[in-house]
Amino acid sequence: MSQLNLRIPTDPRLSPDGRWAVVTLQTVAPGYDGYRHALWLISTDAGPGAPAPRQLTLGARHDQHPRFSPDGRALAFLSDRRPLIEEEPSRPSDAKQREDGTQVHLLPMDGPGGEARRLTDLPRGVSGFEWSPDGTRIVVVSASVGATHDEDARRRGTAAKPKPGEPPDSDYRFIDRLEYMLNGAGFLYDKVEHLWLVDAASGAASRLTDGAVGDGEPAWSPDGTRIAFVSNRRPDNDLSYRQAVYVVDAASRVVTPVTGGTRCVFGIPTWMPDGRLLAVLGHPHEGRAGSRNDVWLFAADGSEAGQGDGRNLSARHDLMPGSGMNSDVTRGEVSRLWPAPDGRSVTFTAPIDGSYELWRIAVADGAVTRLTTDRHYISGWDAVARPGPRGRARIAYLRSTPTAVPDLWLIDGAGEPRRLTSFNAEVLDELTLIEPVERRSEVDGASVQGWFIPAGGKGQPLVTEIHGGPHTLYGWSPVWEFQILAANGMGVFYCNPRGSEGYGQAFNDGNHRDWGPGPMRDVMAGIDSLVADGLADAARLGVTGGSYGGYLTNWIVAHDDRFAAAMTCRSVSDMSMLFLTGDISGGEWAKLEFEATPWSDPAYYREISPISYASRITT
Repeated sequence: MSQLNLRIPTDPRLSPDGRWAVVTLQTVAPGYDGYRHALWLISTDAGPGAPAPRQLTLGARHDQHPRFSPDGRALAFLSDRRPLIEEEPSRPSDAKQREDGTQVHLLPMDGPGGEARRLTDLPRGVSGFEWSPDGTRIVVVSASVGATHDEDARRRGTAAKPKPGEPPDSDYRFIDRLEYMLNGAGFLYDKVEHLWLVDAASGAASRLTDGAVGDGEPAWSPDGTRIAFVSNRRPDNDLSYRQAVYVVDAASRVVTPVTGGTRCVFGIPTWMPDGRLLAVLGHPHEGRAGSRNDVWLFAADGSEAGQGDGRNLSARHDLMPGSGMNSDVTRGEVSRLWPAPDGRSVTFTAPIDGSYELWRIAVADGAVTRLTTDRHYISGWDAVARPGPRGRARIAYLRSTPTAVPDLWLIDGAGEPRRLTSFNAEVLDELTLIEPVERRSEVDGASVQGWFIPAGGKGQPLVTEIHGGPHTLYGWSPVWEFQILAANGMGVFYCNPRGSEGYGQAFNDGNHRDWGPGPMRDVMAGIDSLVADGLADAARLGVTGGSYGGYLTNWIVAHDDRFAAAMTCRSVSDMSMLFLTGDISGGEWAKLEFEATPWSDPAYYREISPISYASRITT
């Protein structure tokens, strides 16, 4: 049961002077039925006299999203502790009945310290926020439509809760939107998030943006007068997945589009130091469903919001920032961009050969410098400029490997990386984790990268694992499930078939109109090589995967009977149903992947659906 004691750090943030880092530490709940999150403070000083990491917040439920104030004297964070520690007789004590549980809290970081205080009181809670450069205001993301509970209820037309003995509220819903809910998140159509401005001293809040679609990812301009954000404000926003960057003036509330184009997806807005440009991550769908994210620059005044405008810094390198690495231990985190204080470069992360690395790209000519090199997964990270005339970057990052769960590391300029934490030393000392062996296969003229975790000697049973997406990747990251299988005598093989991220746009789009046969050849080539080398028993082969991995599992056992066992998880068997009822319904993604929709070419969708071949399955 050692895995239940793992402590997983996420979302590292550095203090403005770089002397301290804060991470959100995830642990398993006492009842083993969920997770808990607390904030921990870590010194970045080197040497034996450096203070040990220490817990900052209660972590009774979820304390997350830490952000130092610009002067470093306070730490703001999101917490859902309100129903647990505040006595509010007029409101439900059950957290599940409340929408206002998660709010921004402030914790003093100077002087003797003290308890965190709740800053915001927005009726529908807060999901994100960022400090203004002068520290006097915070921009928050909230689905609230009124600043007070009474105002919010009045604007929403929400009646008071029925008294005991009265009939319950009707659960009738009138829904006229296609994108009205998501699996797991539930109903979305009545929880449209917008930006609010909050006074950092009093907590007074005023709404900044409005509209029928949500706004998010706020970022303040260096002078504190404007806020960049992301939204899909197209008239057909429910029919086509587009995302653009906008700027809103904090005083006038005037909104200006910064990125444009009929097929573009841009996000992660980050201001360059002069306030004239925004660095963003995204693409104009040039590679269809396999389109590669690039680092772009756009004029913040909206003068480059037309089709084909903006400057693509990273196009020629065919890197894929924003790719989704698979791991059931390390949490995937939102991509980041960090401009150097002199505005001459932008730091980002992207995968290469199964590793996830830090990179720096020059604004002048797009030249790329690789900052880290290893067989590892760099997930969350943060950077600040160190004092001094050269202002070299100090970067704190989370690093994990197939046999090492995440810990916080630090790198200063061109110096050597330094490990700051060992959150799971005692747990890992009790375990034997097996290092995977890289395997490569040549299929249809392309190199397919894979990994093999041996469970013993020759001729062992083999489980093949297939990732979801399909546009994600496996790599040099920890996967607990694989280690458990290997510990129980089963070798594990996993690879990145065509359609996987991290190998350039052409490979990522290599499964276009080919979700089954081509990727199956890629996976089977790796299995065949293990059998041919005597490392796997041909009579004891298993295959499994989830989501798209479940689809390909279904496809494989319907077209090959060599497997002794198969397990398909949260899978797709009928492709028409996926695009008629799933989270990606509506036809946009179907056209990008297959150039057809279930209603335009039903015969094709029967052809690519594993359920059409169910009678062939003997596994």
